[in-house]
Amino acid sequence: MAAITLQEPFRAVFYTPFYAALARGDFSRAGVEVTLITVGDPDRAMGNLLSGAADLAWSGPMRMIREHARDPESPLVSFGAVVMADPFFLVGRGKRPGFKPSDLSGLTLGVVSEVPTPWWCLQHDLRLAGIDPAVLRTVTGRTMAENVAAVAAGTLDVAQLFEPFVGRLEAQGGEVWYAQASRGPTSYTAFYATKQIIAAKREAMRGMVRGLASMQAWLHAATAAEIAATVAPFFEGTDRAMLERAIARYRSLGIWATTPRFPRGAFEMLEAAMLGAGAIARRPGFEACVDSAIEEEALA
Repeated sequence: MAAITLQEPFRAVFYTPFYAALARGDFSRAGVEVTLITVGDPDRAMGNLLSGAADLAWSGPMRMIREHARDPESPLVSFGAVVMADPFFLVGRGKRPGFKPSDLSGLTLGVVSEVPTPWWCLQHDLRLAGIDPAVLRTVTGRTMAENVAAVAAGTLDVAQLFEPFVGRLEAQGGEVWYAQASRGPTSYTAFYATKQIIAAKREAMRGMVRGLASMQAWLHAATAAEIAATVAPFFEGTDRAMLERAIARYRSLGIWATTPRFPRGAFEMLEAAMLGAGAIARRPGFEACVDSAIEEEALA
């Protein structure tokens, strides 16, 4: 059996498909023995891949886009679609039926600080609605936990959150106003590795793709309760009912891919958001950043 050291950037509910594959043994049945490590700092994950401390990581394709925009010779590529819609929400106090990004005008928004992608994408939503993001009142530099407390206390109008912070704010009177997934496909999470490691461990990488496909077939047929029970060991301390609700909500929004094949449209949506936000100076393009060949080899 081939061995792979796989790293996660941090623990998050929207990464549920990866935990399900690990818990169910989908990778091992595909011939790969996986050792999972948690890097904590998403930016350090890339250094681990380049140094050989890890073989494979899951994270945002935004890193591939940013690296290839900066250096066309970057050895890093993505493959294996998993989270292909935006897992973030705008959550405030009181119901706001029909709320849309343009309705943020006049409100104070707590922008997520832990990762840049949700704010880049929300800015893209705003620009498409004819709103200059620069005119909004925003609070930056706070953690999601701090923004939950501020909205609950009434000192912040709305915060940008992912689960389980959404559920925690709902338990304190918060309401989901807008799901960023409603914009449609946006590439948020896939595997990535160096071309050299993919070449050296190609059969193992194909096994990882096959493991994803097996997990995805199960994930979209299982109940939210079954999924929550499967991944609960990865979320010690999280209320089971809240975890189940979060999983049900994410699946209903279609954030989890049904196939490991990386969709071009989801990639190009993220690329456009990054370009508009000034995160990149040029579009490197799908072919430069995504290794579709390994997906096709695995799924043939």
